[in-house]
Amino acid sequence: MKLVVVGTGYVGLITGACFAEFGYETVCVDKDKSRIDKLKNAKCPFFEPGIDGLLNKHLNDTKLLSFTPSIAEAVEDANVVFITVGTPTKRLENDADLSAVWDVAVELSKHIKDYCVVVTKSTVPVGTTTKLKKIISKKLDLNKFDVVSNPEFLREGSAINDFMRPDRIVLGTESKKSENIMRELYRPLNLIETPIVSTSIETSEVIKYASNSFLATKIGFINQIADLCEKVGANVQDVAKAMGIDKRIGSKFLHAGPGFGGSCFPKDVKAFVNTAYKHDLDFSILDAVMKSNEVRPTNIAQKIIKLKNFKQGNTIALLGLSFKPNTNDVRDSTSIKIAKEFIKKGIKIQTYDPQGMKSAKSILKELILCNSAYEACRSANCVIIATEWNEFRALDLNKIKEKLKDLVIFDLRNIYNPSELEQIGFEYYGVGK
Repeated sequence: MKLVVVGTGYVGLITGACFAEFGYETVCVDKDKSRIDKLKNAKCPFFEPGIDGLLNKHLNDTKLLSFTPSIAEAVEDANVVFITVGTPTKRLENDADLSAVWDVAVELSKHIKDYCVVVTKSTVPVGTTTKLKKIISKKLDLNKFDVVSNPEFLREGSAINDFMRPDRIVLGTESKKSENIMRELYRPLNLIETPIVSTSIETSEVIKYASNSFLATKIGFINQIADLCEKVGANVQDVAKAMGIDKRIGSKFLHAGPGFGGSCFPKDVKAFVNTAYKHDLDFSILDAVMKSNEVRPTNIAQKIIKLKNFKQGNTIALLGLSFKPNTNDVRDSTSIKIAKEFIKKGIKIQTYDPQGMKSAKSILKELILCNSAYEACRSANCVIIATEWNEFRALDLNKIKEKLKDLVIFDLRNIYNPSELEQIGFEYYGVGK
């Protein structure tokens, strides 16, 4: 089969590279010619472990992966076309902006010649794939194509493994022909017995939003439990551990911290709530999740300022800017939101992140970028661990001690043992302890 992936953002590029790894001839399309030119030279526009190796392998060795700015050229003899363009939140409302999806639909209707399967892999509200079919059918006979919903469940920082070893594959189809083609496409995963959920298109679209919204709810829940633990003298890590042993609950996403960020959870929960409103339903649970998450970074920053009486002229070492480790993505990063609160008070932020500093600086120019965690701690009044990068898990604490002006640490990810830090002279504050 020849595959076409329209959109070379995070999902599109990972999808294209991984299908090439499966052995399929794959063409990735993007209207941004400068981006395509870089990709042709195996230059990835974002950081993701393992992607550089896949690009080099399938561009230069197997020749299975190629890039073009032309949809017309790519889809001429395609068997399956994946739509992976962005669906960001609209500026003035919480709905998903589907304009890029509709643009692709119009283009496909002009250039599909023989039967192919058009797949929405972008995260889209329920009803989008059906509308996509209507747009394409205005210029193309229905016997020339089928539409399928095949949502992605990739985590930034571990996306390649998530694609190659997924928990499940979800296929929303309306014909046996398209379902069989998609099952054949994912046949390489039969070896590891990956479950395939075959369902209707509408159900598939809901599965994606429901999954992300539930995970966001778990994060919001444990964060509020952490607040209670701080008030009553309990330990949220012990609470979460005991909860997670219960198979009905599970341990994943029960890690208290500064809240969720990134390109998926915030926009997906908003879009899901907006979809419910359109159908006269009240998603009050998810409304509460979003509201608590939005105020959490501000509340944490204000709590830190009040606790140590930080004021204008003080310096804080902030370790971690990306919304999670192993990515340079700083979209909706809680670290940046926390930094903004300090900067409003005239507090200087010396910061270090292994991958996210350039992107963060473009958002918050007042950040003082450093070359290492130790440099960021120089003469600082405290250190805040805001993102749990592996290199922050085993810092030389005696070296940190030498750099800091005041031996205060706020561990927003609970990665250190309080008693060990206190033994060497640190004043330690975790989350939910």
